[in-house]
Amino acid sequence: MRSGFDGPRRAPIASGALPELTDLDAYLARIEHHGAASLASLHRSHATTVPFENFDSSAGRAVSLAPEQLEDKLVARRRGGYCFEQNMLFMAALRSIHVDEVEPMLARVRSDATSEPGPLNHLVLRVVVHGEPWLADVGFGGGGLLDPMPFAVGVECDQSGWRYRIVEEGAEMVLQVHQDGEWSVVYGFVPVPVAMVDIEVSNWYTSTHPSSPFVTGVIAGARRVERCLTFYQFDEPTLVDRQLGQSPVISVVGRADVPALFLERFGIADVVVDADGRAAIGDAPT
Repeated sequence: MRSGFDGPRRAPIASGALPELTDLDAYLARIEHHGAASLASLHRSHATTVPFENFDSSAGRAVSLAPEQLEDKLVARRRGGYCFEQNMLFMAALRSIHVDEVEPMLARVRSDATSEPGPLNHLVLRVVVHGEPWLADVGFGGGGLLDPMPFAVGVECDQSGWRYRIVEEGAEMVLQVHQDGEWSVVYGFVPVPVAMVDIEVSNWYTSTHPSSPFVTGVIAGARRVERCLTFYQFDEPTLVDRQLGQSPVISVVGRADVPALFLERFGIADVVVDADGRAAIGDAPT
């Protein structure tokens, strides 16, 4: 069983360079967290309350990772965000509770249906608590982790009935989820920490490149203990509802029903349908 990476490593973002939240209490209220804060408790609370969404990049607005803007958007305005926003905010939350050993890493979201490599457009975290390394990721969307899992190859992790494991493929560690009777790939990553400039470049590509799915369509996710919800709209608005232990139910959503769907199922207010029939956020700064 392998933990970590034995090869050469780029210097991570220094612990002292990680910003703290300006208002930890507001963040804890936003994620409906109660009691003593830890990596595990923050992870599940964040993952099950803050929705995944790409309304900004879908509307042609580049996504900012400035700490104060992340707090304003995801905490004060109760918006969601995609992986770079979610996990950068989570890093600041960990820093605020004095979890200092956090290493960001870039991943490729993968599919069993294709062998073609995708871009490095996903952010994950390696977090060390009391000498033990963990994979943390609150920003994958509808099908992501509920809890941190051991940062090691060969360990299967049960999270309230959802099963995950990490396998090794060449230089990559690959996260898999067990569903529909088999193991499916979620994403793969080389376990080497990256500098902030690399995160900024990947975020810029993801939120602005004309072929990025985060530019060409609307994608949203909501993680619950008992289910995963995914919404996407590249043509017709579509909802994928996967309950624990069941096959997904896929349904086309009427455009007139989209705002209520986002409010009731994703907890996102102010969603409208624009002149092109695409879901959009109505409270975005102009």
